[in-house]
Amino acid sequence: MLFSALLRWVQRTSLVTQIIIGLLVGLALAMLVPAATPSVAFLGTLFISALKAIAPILVFVLVMAAIGNHRPGESTHMRPVLLLYLVGTLAAAIVGVTASLWFPSTLVLQSAAQDQAAPGAVSQVLLNVVQSIVSNPVKALLEANYIGILAWAVALGIALRHASASTRTALQDGAQAVTLVIQWVIRCAPVGIMGLVAATFAEAGTQALWGYAHLLAVLIGCMLFVALVVNPLIVFLVIRRNPYPLVFTCLRESGVTAFFTRSSAANIPINLALAKRLNLNEETYSIAIPLGATINMAGAAITISVLSLAAAHTLGISVDMPTALLLCVVASVCACGASGVAGGSLLLIPLACSLFGISNDVAMQVVGVGFIIGVLQDSAETALNSSTDVLFTATACMAQERG
Repeated sequence: MLFSALLRWVQRTSLVTQIIIGLLVGLALAMLVPAATPSVAFLGTLFISALKAIAPILVFVLVMAAIGNHRPGESTHMRPVLLLYLVGTLAAAIVGVTASLWFPSTLVLQSAAQDQAAPGAVSQVLLNVVQSIVSNPVKALLEANYIGILAWAVALGIALRHASASTRTALQDGAQAVTLVIQWVIRCAPVGIMGLVAATFAEAGTQALWGYAHLLAVLIGCMLFVALVVNPLIVFLVIRRNPYPLVFTCLRESGVTAFFTRSSAANIPINLALAKRLNLNEETYSIAIPLGATINMAGAAITISVLSLAAAHTLGISVDMPTALLLCVVASVCACGASGVAGGSLLLIPLACSLFGISNDVAMQVVGVGFIIGVLQDSAETALNSSTDVLFTATACMAQERG
């Protein structure tokens, strides 16, 4: 009876509310019953282990399916929109990297994770990248070598574009199955976060709290800057008129709902309806909006770059300018492969962290931190991502009308 009531409550209550409750319960346990934290911390360890298990498969299958299901020679008339998506995501990554270098964040990680060797120069980083690319695909999956996983997923995806329709359908079904599994794992986030928060605050106290507050301020600040400064500048350069009426319309009618749904995919109907009210070209927005929910991920680029550099700063890894520029590109590419579920961008942080020689164990601890602050971070990230889909689609349509 009690279990049934609990199950009904979980089904009725949003994941955001559950995460907030888990965070507060974990904090209360750490402060009031510190002796109980070792037992509760096991839940956090279990949650992180589940993420570590599914993340490599998620990246491999989703990227391969996305490329494999694109029909060769298919005309989409999407070049202006795709260019805006690319420029916007890269600009967001640059903002995230710049802010992280100006206002470096450090995290409280397990002591065993502090002994990481920093790569020497950017040449060594690039050599490591090349070696990771040509790694055995099975070994890459087993060792969570995300650069190798990404390389093989792209190669196999291109090869499968010429496969039979039934094969490509099975590939898409596999991608949907993996996405469903990751949704199941993320539904356990409230319990996992309770264990993570209890263990972290019992050990580190207010030091960890300040680290999270600073990190969250950098993340939200970058997203606001992109939404209110960078994106309007890009729009102005394209349409040559005041961009803010369009920017505020997209933020109000798309960003607000996306903030609470925390899913770009779930916000697609909202964006399609908004595009129709804006009298945009239906042939353009009917393709651009769903595509943007998959690849236009400015908020994800910020999250990946900021959290990866936070890990580097925590471990005392010096980041020079060539490496920072490389991170901007990698964060942009990673963002395009971010999962459509809540917290999906966090699972791509290990790929960016691998540029600095940071182990998967440490990277997944950073992912855990991301889930702790994700109540606000992921909501703001999704709001930026989804509102930008409509903004750039409208910009491309307006530019076409002007031309």
